Amino acid sequence: MSRFLTISLFIALLLPVQLFAAEQIPSEQQMRESVDNLKEPLYTPFIERYVLDELKQLRTDMAAQRAEMIQMTVDKELSAADRAVGYATDTVTYFFYLIAAASSVLVLVGWSSIREIKERVHTLADQEINSLINEYEKRLHAIEQQLSKETQQIEENREKIEHTQEVQSLWLRAGQETSPSNKIAVYDQIMAIRPYDVEALTYKADAVLELDEPQWASNLCHQALESDPENGHAFYQLACANTAMNQFDEAIRYLKQAIQCSDTYREQCKDDPALEPLKSHPELEVLLKNTVES
Repeated sequence: MSRFLTISLFIALLLPVQLFAAEQIPSEQQMRESVDNLKEPLYTPFIERYVLDELKQLRTDMAAQRAEMIQMTVDKELSAADRAVGYATDTVTYFFYLIAAASSVLVLVGWSSIREIKERVHTLADQEINSLINEYEKRLHAIEQQLSKETQQIEENREKIEHTQEVQSLWLRAGQETSPSNKIAVYDQIMAIRPYDVEALTYKADAVLELDEPQWASNLCHQALESDPENGHAFYQLACANTAMNQFDEAIRYLKQAIQCSDTYREQCKDDPALEPLKSHPELEVLLKNTVES
């Protein structure tokens, strides 16, 4: 109540001054004149002492309030720390309770000690490791087999390429040979690389005919027809071989089959010296006549 009266008195003293300042702001000359004309002080010592005491009391109260606020803050912090410590203590306690309960359960199910648990873990780990090792061994074995198959296939392909190149060089060599015996030797080398090569057999039969061995040529052509029953060159060489053996009917039959396989033999048989004896055969004339009409 005294604080309120002090503040009211202070406001009452300052209010006339503020009102006067609001109504008219005096100049510097007027202010000097007013000060010179003062006959007594504006405030009495009693009022000044009273105001100073109230201000001192106000500062004391504010300091006390600040100390009270600091004390309340410290108390709250201490309370929060106490709760945190209590929570941590309860957590640790419950954790040890949980460990004790788990240990009890493990003892009940048969794991009576930490040693048994350790051994069991090691056993399970060994089983898993062995399982993984076996699985990866199977995979590695499968990879090795696959690599072995691919290596074998690559080696076979390499050998085939080498044989193909060798056969091609032998065919070129056979084309350059002029002697039938040398050609036969080259064809034998080709068949040593590729047994029962139909083309080599038929060309060998042609070279054998040049050596006047029609029966040998006939055997070679029959071997070629066993591998390729529709080989026109083999039929044509059989016609030539049977003509050399004076078996004209067989020669005409084989010549017809050759023409059925390829029409090129129609024109070739007209100028082939090996078929010269067939020119007087009536069936050959009919065959050539049908060729002209067609």
